[in-house]
Amino acid sequence: MNPALRYIQGYPEHITTPVTKLVDSGRLKAWFENRYPENHTIKSEKALFEYTMAIKNRYMKKTAPLSKVVYDSKIHLINNALGLHTYVAKVHGGKIKSKNEIRIASVFRTAPEPLLRMLVVHELAHLKEKEHNKSFYQLCCHMEPEYHQLELDARLFMIYLETAKQNEPK
Repeated sequence: MNPALRYIQGYPEHITTPVTKLVDSGRLKAWFENRYPENHTIKSEKALFEYTMAIKNRYMKKTAPLSKVVYDSKIHLINNALGLHTYVAKVHGGKIKSKNEIRIASVFRTAPEPLLRMLVVHELAHLKEKEHNKSFYQLCCHMEPEYHQLELDARLFMIYLETAKQNEPK
């Protein structure tokens, strides 16, 4: 099995079989670029923070504030994640100060905008729902109705990147 296909491990056969055929035939690149012809322009961390805050303010005004939203080149390598939400509480002079941070894998700096939006929505949902449960996914779908398709497409993006890297001349 192609190691890049690990991103869709656990998906049902009616999804994995066509993806495997696309990868094996070398047609995934053309399929993906046809589906997502343009990448987003949100390159700086300031722009990423503003983008995230616009989504948060539209759907989750009453949740805890965010202190940081950044692209992170290490998270994919550390725990095979595409994004992380962290909550840090510190005692400072008898008061508890808390900070919520979102980190997006830096490979998504050059991704199509819908895939970045799906990741941001996923991490924002963790402000309210810590676990990946039914309420969590309902919140994700409330903010992004195509959430489940975009989650699969984000995995296909990772396969696309890996197969492109494998096919580069050495």
